[in-house]
Amino acid sequence: MTRIVVIDSSPLIGLAIVDGLQWLPAIFGSVFLPESVCYEVLPGKSAPGEEAIKLAIDAGWLTIWSEPIKPLLDIDLDAGETNCINIALSHTNAVLLIMDERAGRAVAKEKGLKVTGTAAIIGLAKKQDLIPSARAAFERLHNSDFRISATVINLILDSLNELES
Repeated sequence: MTRIVVIDSSPLIGLAIVDGLQWLPAIFGSVFLPESVCYEVLPGKSAPGEEAIKLAIDAGWLTIWSEPIKPLLDIDLDAGETNCINIALSHTNAVLLIMDERAGRAVAKEKGLKVTGTAAIIGLAKKQDLIPSARAAFERLHNSDFRISATVINLILDSLNELES
């Protein structure tokens, strides 16, 4: 069964900051985003990486979800997270969510959905030799206003043998 990969705004922005959007098609092939996520990150929103995100959509591997999204989730999350989870709930066995926000991840996991985030994507990029160093990518994120838990970063770096002693 073909896996559907759906991404929320935070990982799009985080990966754009580290020039990592091009890792997504190498790792997953096509990636979808709900229109609500597109509105959060594209022209006029001043989101970091806006141009890189637009180029990815223009290239065709980052695609705006075209099917109607059934409102299956009744919880207070932002529109992007809610729509990502609703897409996954409509296709439960075949969806991977790329989402960073703690509340959204908790809801998705509670619903039995598969979730990964920006830190794990950086780790996968390193494992697949798409980048020479995950540590360098995390340092770039750290120097921006993008935040990932130090614990999560250390787990990824440790799994890649990049954790400083």
